[in-house]
Amino acid sequence: MSDLNAGTGPPAFRIHRAAERCLMIVLIALAVSTVSGGPTAAARAGATTNAVAAGRRGDVVTARTRVAHTGRGTVGYREVGSGSPLVLIMGFSGSMDYWAPSLVDALAAHHTVIVFDNAGVGRTAAGKPPLTITAMARQTSALIAALHLTHPAVLGWSMGGMVAQALAVLHPEQVSALILAATQAGTGTSRPIPPGPAAALASPNPAAALSVIFPTDQTAAAQAYVKGILQYKPFYSASAAVKTDQTAAISRWMAGRDPAGRKLGTVRLPTLVADGTRDELDPTANDHLLARTIHGAKLVLYPDAGHAFLFQDAPTFAERIDRFLR
Repeated sequence: MSDLNAGTGPPAFRIHRAAERCLMIVLIALAVSTVSGGPTAAARAGATTNAVAAGRRGDVVTARTRVAHTGRGTVGYREVGSGSPLVLIMGFSGSMDYWAPSLVDALAAHHTVIVFDNAGVGRTAAGKPPLTITAMARQTSALIAALHLTHPAVLGWSMGGMVAQALAVLHPEQVSALILAATQAGTGTSRPIPPGPAAALASPNPAAALSVIFPTDQTAAAQAYVKGILQYKPFYSASAAVKTDQTAAISRWMAGRDPAGRKLGTVRLPTLVADGTRDELDPTANDHLLARTIHGAKLVLYPDAGHAFLFQDAPTFAERIDRFLR
């Protein structure tokens, strides 16, 4: 769900399988717990999801997983909604099951939304080693071509934002607009993850890792997110081997060793850079750097929101995206 990277070298942590199992227990506990009080952003998100799903064909949770045969191997994907195409690129360790249904379904009210698995995840081919951000971008480009998408907008979250940047550098003719959420430039000048959050993610306490993604005062939003993604059956994520490969790819990108990252200044596409002001994994200085480097980029920072800001009040962010893409 996040960019598990602490600078240009190897990450400062490893989440072992036992810890992952414990994390799932914590997530399930959050999902089934109750929250007192009036309507929250999380509650509004759920209500919007239900309203949207009721007004169109299906929703992302029930959407069939399909396989596209591309020039870069098979790619597992789902498609939902109608309107102009919008491709969502997932971040570190996640599968397409990590997209909150509240966000996807809100976007699907006005767009044909395509979610898919990155290289080596689910039914998507791993490709030739080593895995790089550029390689993932080329596979994304191949998916866009295979699905005959006409100038889709592209939203990338965390590591997915890196892939979106590389796609815009390598294949600008395929992309109409960029939304870069909680991500870093590949110029070699982005600030690394601070040691405190890195230690929290390394902690054997799964709740500590979850608190780095959502601010501690956003329990309701974290609960709604977990409850939403656990609707996917069966829920899955990247394997340990893929996570290791993704970690190396992120490290190269952050260090400026991925050629596409160093060419970010050549991007001339409408771009929205967005993040939470309390993103502990990605200092807001990195958001400002992205906005300065991409000509004409717009920057929006959400107060009292963290790395998963786009899920804290999904309808609000979806509305922002709709306005940006008009």
